[in-house]
Amino acid sequence: MKQHTVTDSPYGPLTLVADDGVLCGLYMTGQRHRPPEETFGTRDDTLFAETEEQLKAYFAGELKQFTVELRLTGTPFQRSVWDQLRRIPYGETRTYGRLADALGTPTASRAVGLANGRNPIGIIVPCHRVIGANGGLTGYGGGLERKQRLLDFERGAALF
Repeated sequence: MKQHTVTDSPYGPLTLVADDGVLCGLYMTGQRHRPPEETFGTRDDTLFAETEEQLKAYFAGELKQFTVELRLTGTPFQRSVWDQLRRIPYGETRTYGRLADALGTPTASRAVGLANGRNPIGIIVPCHRVIGANGGLTGYGGGLERKQRLLDFERGAALF
């Protein structure tokens, strides 16, 4: 059974979605590939205390790695990409090509990009840490401005 809440963040409201009590979605307002609201289930503002606590600690600069339980639903390839995203250290970036290499599929950088864009649990599964081969920002479901702000924040250039 799905349930959701909406919590504030420095990046605007975040919608947290759980399936049987396990976090399966974190969506920003206006995010590309955001599922329709009616798929989020009933609203329950008590279910997400641990996730909200960890997000607050992250935004305060006190947490560098999330430990909340996740339920990532996608194809096996997507899940392997999302697993690689979780291995990118706080404050660092990786290119799509480097992620493809890590997966043993060096020619799959475009497929990695597509999977990255479908990440259902933004921020916690840090798809914002992936950049283009030239070191520039490329697409981000939450928008390039948010991506830049998240990267700047993690590099210590901006605290909230």
